[in-house]
Amino acid sequence: MNSSRTATLTGCTLAMWLVWAADLVVPGTIGHGIVPRTSYGISGIVMAPFLHGSLQHLIANTVPFLVLGAIILLRGTRAFLLVLLVSALVSGAGTWLFGAPHTQHIGASGVVFGFLGYVLLRALYDRRLSSMFIAIAVAMLYGAVILNALIPAGGISWTGHVFGFLGGVAAARMRYGRR
Repeated sequence: MNSSRTATLTGCTLAMWLVWAADLVVPGTIGHGIVPRTSYGISGIVMAPFLHGSLQHLIANTVPFLVLGAIILLRGTRAFLLVLLVSALVSGAGTWLFGAPHTQHIGASGVVFGFLGYVLLRALYDRRLSSMFIAIAVAMLYGAVILNALIPAGGISWTGHVFGFLGGVAAARMRYGRR
């Protein structure tokens, strides 16, 4: 991976960590997450991927963000930015529309699941053997995580995961279209 691609991935990851650190120093001043179906909560769509409830939450999102982000960056910065933006917006909008009422949704897992959806489905659109092998390896590596994260559980935004995944699929479709 070249230096500009590395800088892109590092910069996005660093932003998550800096927001977490700033929120630790001065709690509540950075922003808020997505609060479903409220005018207040719609603005949280932008900040939610940067906000994390704990160090464990941040680490749990950072590792797959780096791994899957690096895989996407192998095809270029434009692909990465497209998947990042589409996944964040679809995950955020879906969570705002369908998330549990009176809850606050934070974290980059919607984007991570968007990355996952993109990597798994891009092979259908680009028809490259390398994409297929990467998809199989990622499915084997993250298969159990995928299934567990889609099951509704307290404190986990399954809507963010589902809509993030759909955002990644949409990004693959947008990037490669019908070929």
